[in-house]
Amino acid sequence: MTESHKIEYKANWRDEHLKWICGFANANGGRLFIGIDDSGKVTGIANHNKLLEDLPNKFRDILGVYAEVNLQSENGKYFLEIIVPRFDVPISVRGKYYVRTGSTLQELKGLTLNEFILKRTGKTWDDIPEQRASINDIDESSIKQFLKDAKIAKRVIVEDNIAVSDLLEKLRLIENGQLKRAAIVLFGKDPGKFYPNIAVKIGNFGKSDADLKFHEVIEGNLIQLKDQIGEILNAKFFIHPIDFMGMQRVERDEYPVAAVREMILNALVHRNYMGAATQIRLYEKNFSVWNDGGLPDGITEKDLKKVHRSKPRNPLIADTCFRAGYIDSWGRGTIKIIEACKEAELPEPILKDEQGGFLSKIFKKPKRVRSTYGESSENTKDHISMLRDEYIVNPLILSIKHNNDLKKVRRKFGEKFGESSEQIIVLMLNDKYITISEMAEIVQISTRAIEKQISKLKEIGIVERIGPAKGGYWKICI
Repeated sequence: MTESHKIEYKANWRDEHLKWICGFANANGGRLFIGIDDSGKVTGIANHNKLLEDLPNKFRDILGVYAEVNLQSENGKYFLEIIVPRFDVPISVRGKYYVRTGSTLQELKGLTLNEFILKRTGKTWDDIPEQRASINDIDESSIKQFLKDAKIAKRVIVEDNIAVSDLLEKLRLIENGQLKRAAIVLFGKDPGKFYPNIAVKIGNFGKSDADLKFHEVIEGNLIQLKDQIGEILNAKFFIHPIDFMGMQRVERDEYPVAAVREMILNALVHRNYMGAATQIRLYEKNFSVWNDGGLPDGITEKDLKKVHRSKPRNPLIADTCFRAGYIDSWGRGTIKIIEACKEAELPEPILKDEQGGFLSKIFKKPKRVRSTYGESSENTKDHISMLRDEYIVNPLILSIKHNNDLKKVRRKFGEKFGESSEQIIVLMLNDKYITISEMAEIVQISTRAIEKQISKLKEIGIVERIGPAKGGYWKICI
């Protein structure tokens, strides 16, 4: 048996191992073995009888938990198995909280600890009543906008003249007459008075983070922000304004509106509102949105590329936005971003945890002037630069992206190709219009060598040229 998220080995007992008991109790339970080394080999312990007596008392007195302690042996060597159940209340050891994540132990601090304790007590951040707020802190124009949008979405039925307090009650945003945090975030007149970092920062950059050209800071509630962000982007940042309402147009040489809209809404709905401000960055070749708060437990970056369960950090905020038709409730936000980029023939977007938050990034399709094989241009150089910057710091990274296609080629043609041949195949798979001069610059061999390799690939039927040298494209026969 190897170590895993539910199994940990220790050669000897030390009181610092109470952290692992705490970590298992705060996760999904697990087993700690004493007298087994990291490789899983039984090394044995000499003081097993004393530990059998002492450990349950330590668990009770220091952690306030019960854990089963069993004595076992193998080849005459004794070891202990400590079975730790999952506890529904937060467990700490000497004032510190730990949780087992994967095969590692993580100490919970600050906002992460706050979220964990809330979850263990059956609450989420947005479900907590805001003692400092009253109904007078609600912006009625935002309420009217929500009602207008909800009427179109047809996901909630309310009277046109419904009182503000009755609507908030229906949306579960009031508890015992007290506004919840979600109500302030969604409809507050001045939510920044309660949560200072609720603002959204938008920056226009050149080629690097050091090259900030200009920026804007937008404040307001979520209903206001979702529209104001689009207006500011169109007015000051995008070269070609896009229609955030239409959802159908894809602007030439800019970004697909469906992807941009989804990125913004996901950040507003799922962010950690006690963390840093949401940041939107525009560079020469990409557009990104970062919000504080990483992926929820059980959801990986790999899951984002397929249909996955919706596990919102702020369920009340998410439910209200669902009722207004801003988002769906099926965990399809990232799928929409990927599909929108694919439809627009843009590179695959980046969707990942980064610096304690979540980053979504999409890329422009470079302008390219197609000529004969030997010619080059500034646009062509831009494309090569993008390939290097975003895909292939070395060509192996791009190969990983098309690994399944390479396997199909190998199965069909039954041979292992040279490294440069595989790189040529991968580059053609990634961009069927790529020129020989571009491939030569990326692979770092001469155009003559590229032509020779392509000739061989054509002979055995792997590569086919469709159309003329000028205006045609490559086809990989798989």
